[in-house]
Amino acid sequence: MTKKRSAIIKSVKRRRRWSVAEKRRLVAATLEPGASVSTVAREAGIALNQLYGWRRQLRTSAPVGFAPVRIVPEAPAATGTIEIEFARGARMRISGAVDAAALTAAVAVLAEGGRR
Repeated sequence: MTKKRSAIIKSVKRRRRWSVAEKRRLVAATLEPGASVSTVAREAGIALNQLYGWRRQLRTSAPVGFAPVRIVPEAPAATGTIEIEFARGARMRISGAVDAAALTAAVAVLAEGGRR
């Protein structure tokens, strides 16, 4: 007969429960300029894919609403300009004639938080 080794587990590590506020704080830290998602995950002691999952989860659960709009009178000699600032910080400025399909696609990409 051969002897089999067995290990005795003395402690059980429980899963950490993260509150929504903690998840939002960590996700916000990844969105700071110059921040590294892997660094934030390592410092928090979580897996990288977990943090990416929270980013995706919070992005889709964020309420979508209307932003305040300010209409300013156009100067007589100036051409028309539209400037849009999205909730995630992206800005878009449009001057002159614009193709409606191109404008719709660009607004959709920026509204999702992506950049192309």
